[in-house]
Parts: sequence; structure tokens; C-alpha cells
Amino acid sequence: MPALEIELISQIVLVILGGATIVQLFYFLMGMSGPSFYKKSEQKGAPFTAPVSVVICARNELKNLRSFLSSVLDQDYPEYQVVVVNDCSWDESANFLEEMEDAYPNLKVITLKEQEKYQHGKKFALTLGIKGASYEHLLLTDADCKPASRNWIRAMVQGFSKEKEMVISYGAYNNEPGLLSKWIRFDTVMNAMLYLSRALKGKAYMGVGRNLAYTKSLFFKNKGFAKHYHIMSGDDDLFVNETSNQSNTSVILNPDAFTYSKPKTSLYTWIWQKKRHMSTGKHYKSSDRGFVGGYFFSLFLFWFTVILAFILKLNWQLIVGIIAIRLMTQMIVCWKGFKALGEKDLVFFLPAFDIITAFSYPILAVSNLFIKTKSWK
Repeated sequence: MPALEIELISQIVLVILGGATIVQLFYFLMGMSGPSFYKKSEQKGAPFTAPVSVVICARNELKNLRSFLSSVLDQDYPEYQVVVVNDCSWDESANFLEEMEDAYPNLKVITLKEQEKYQHGKKFALTLGIKGASYEHLLLTDADCKPASRNWIRAMVQGFSKEKEMVISYGAYNNEPGLLSKWIRFDTVMNAMLYLSRALKGKAYMGVGRNLAYTKSLFFKNKGFAKHYHIMSGDDDLFVNETSNQSNTSVILNPDAFTYSKPKTSLYTWIWQKKRHMSTGKHYKSSDRGFVGGYFFSLFLFWFTVILAFILKLNWQLIVGIIAIRLMTQMIVCWKGFKALGEKDLVFFLPAFDIITAFSYPILAVSNLFIKTKSWK
């Protein structure tokens, strides 16, 4: 290749690398630093103590119900009920839930039966659970989730007020042994840094069904999941994307308000779960797609052009300096943010997992164009 062409390519690589670096620094400092610099606002007036309905959808979740349901039913809160929708389970969930109803007066079970002519997803089950809930204020979680404390309900609902109809918090994964567990936790907390930061600025674009609260009035005012009922996933993030605005949503980052779930135990199942979540993102508002896509696209461009720069044998001191500036900024922001979200041990995996994210996300996104994702169960 002629020297002139190599010089031109080298200049283009450096320009793209510089641009990607600037965009990445912007995201670290402005787009995902919300949890890092979060300051709890002082409580005005009396604490929120209105009755609450916790809604859980469960399909063949006997093992998880046995492990975690009691921790939801034994919360330290004045008045609340737990609504479990037993969604066409064929294991022994029905018998277990019947026993639990006898032991816990605040448990209400709604049982759905499978119909050959009508196949439904989680949104149908969740809608029936919300309709069957006795109280205006709803708190949603999953059957495989355990509240961080007995004050989970109390902590979450402090985000409600006369103006605030939706509360977003963090749904974490347990710190299990193994590299896959750490990768799943890393991916979860990095995405949380993005959506929680956006929500703290009054521009929430998603939440997670493992830990989300809103009012029945908000749900029915927006006709539930009607606008995206045909999409298998999105009972959490698409609903938030559609209904949240600057004045009606609050964020709670009190560790008592977090929930914890078991991470996937195989890479295959995690990939299918991730692909399902990513396929939902194309239905976000265009501004939110741009925000999320901008981060991951600039991340890919950064590491791709870094590799090209070393292949082209460009000024290695300059390239290393650029990497160092970006990494130091990222480490500082993520250390504070990860600490706030109870994930500070993951900072030490950041450089390696960052590179994996840069190249795995484009692969998963492209594969979604050709392979349909599976149902919620």
C-alpha cells in the first residue's frame, strides 16, 4: 500500500479515535454518573405509609417461590398485600401457594389456566395481577427476586408523592462464584448506570420489572400495555418508556430498596435473555435509542480504532495516553457508582469486561436481525 494512503488511513483512524474518546468521556461524566454523585433528598413531610400491593407473576417457579416469597410476605410495613399470579404453572406451585395463603392473610393468589386457542405472555398475567390488586400503589418484582431487607417496601414507596406516580430503583444479581456471574453483574450495573442517570435527570427510558413501582391510575390511564401488547417483552422498560416524564418519576437508590436475583448459570441462557431485552430497545423513543446507541456505538468505535492504531503502528505513546485518560475517568466514575449500587468489587474487572462489551453487543444486535427471540418462559 502506498505511503500516502497509509498516512491518510492513519489520520482517519486517529480522528475517529479522538471523536469516540470525547463521546465516551461525555457519557462517563454526564450520561452515566448519576449514581456516582447521587445525594439523597431530604424527606419532606411525613413518610409515605399508604397501603401497597406487591405484584408477582410466576410460571413454574415453585423452587423460587419456596426460597423467596416469605421474604416478600414478611416485610416491615404497616399495610400491604402480595398478589401472586400463578400463570399456567404445571409444577406444584398451586399447592404451595394454597398453603401460603392459609399462613399469610396478606397473600392473594390469582390462578390462570392454559388455553389451547389463546397463548399469552407475561403482560396478560401482569395485567390481571394489577386488576386484582386491592391498592392504588403497586410494587412489582419477580418470583426469583429477594428484597435486600425487610424495609424494601418502605424504602421503595418513599419515592411516591402527589406528583410522583412511578418509582425506579436497582435490581441486582447475587454475587455468585464464577466468571459468568461477574460478567452478568457487570453488564447489569453498567446498564443501570445509564438508565438510572437518565432517570435522575427526569428522562427515564426504562426500568426493570424486578424492582419497579407505579400507581394503578397511571397504568389504566395509559391503557396498560395496549400500545406494545403484541411485543413479547417490554412489560417493564416499554411501559416506563411510554409513561414516564420529568414530573411523574422518582429514583430511589437506598440499598434497602434493592432486590437480588440469581444470575443465569449458562452463557446460552444469558444470551437469549440479553437478545430479548435488546430486541425491545428498538421500540424506545428515538431520543432514547440515540442515547443508548450512542454509548455502545462509541464504545465499539473506541476499542476498534485502538486496535487499528496498534496494527498501523501509530504513535504508541499517544494511543496509550488516550487509553489511560479514558480508563482513569471511567474508573473514577464507576468506582463511585458501583459502590452506591453495591457492586464495587466489579471495578477490578472493568477493563476486560469493557472490551468484551464493545464487541459482544454488536454481534448480539446483528444476530437479532436473523434469529427470533423466545417467549418470557
